[in-house]
Amino acid sequence: MAAPFLTATWSNLFLSTYAVPPALLAPRLPPGTTLDLRDGDAFVSLVAFEFLDTRVRGIPWPGYRNFAELNLRFYVRHGDDRGVVFVREFVPQRLVAWLARTLYNEPYRAAPLTATRGGADGTHEMTYELGWAGRAHVIEVSAEAATFRPPADSLEHFFKEHRWGFGTTRDGRLRRYEVDHPHWDIHRIRSARIDLDWSAVYGPEWSFLASAQPCSTVLAAGSPVSVSPAADSPRA
Repeated sequence: MAAPFLTATWSNLFLSTYAVPPALLAPRLPPGTTLDLRDGDAFVSLVAFEFLDTRVRGIPWPGYRNFAELNLRFYVRHGDDRGVVFVREFVPQRLVAWLARTLYNEPYRAAPLTATRGGADGTHEMTYELGWAGRAHVIEVSAEAATFRPPADSLEHFFKEHRWGFGTTRDGRLRRYEVDHPHWDIHRIRSARIDLDWSAVYGPEWSFLASAQPCSTVLAAGSPVSVSPAADSPRA
């Protein structure tokens, strides 16, 4: 892996995953990638988590070290490499969103976004709140404080473990970057509530998810991560 562009600890990663029609995702595929299907289904995940101790090229920027992120992502393959593509990502700082758009051409937006921890008596609770389109969008999850490592053939492992991020450059080429971290332990979820206007946050084509049941919900403990500089495919 190249010297990392960014290092951080990703903590309390909540993933709510839904089966969706492959035709919905096909137009969003970066060049050279295919959908990463499981039993013939394509998937998207709503992901909320904490960035902690964030450093760019090893340098901590005051005021930009700890923040929350909310994103919608789907799953692809490039050869034997499994990875994710983002539909839209939210962070609370305009500078972070600008850097991600400029350096990685990722679809970041800046908006008020918080992650709040809670829980007692063996319970671990997280609340994520996004301010967007004139209202608050809230995710609440309650889980067991203890963690465990799901097996490698589980749905939980399939959705939480991806080494690559993929995207498209402004001139239509494949862009890829490596995300390195150990396998994550997870909390056993007791309950989760998503109060989100999918159409306002991600677009009208996603409104059907308001009534859809997730096929998997995960709260991963997280770990330190490192993200490599983006690498672009050669021009044809």
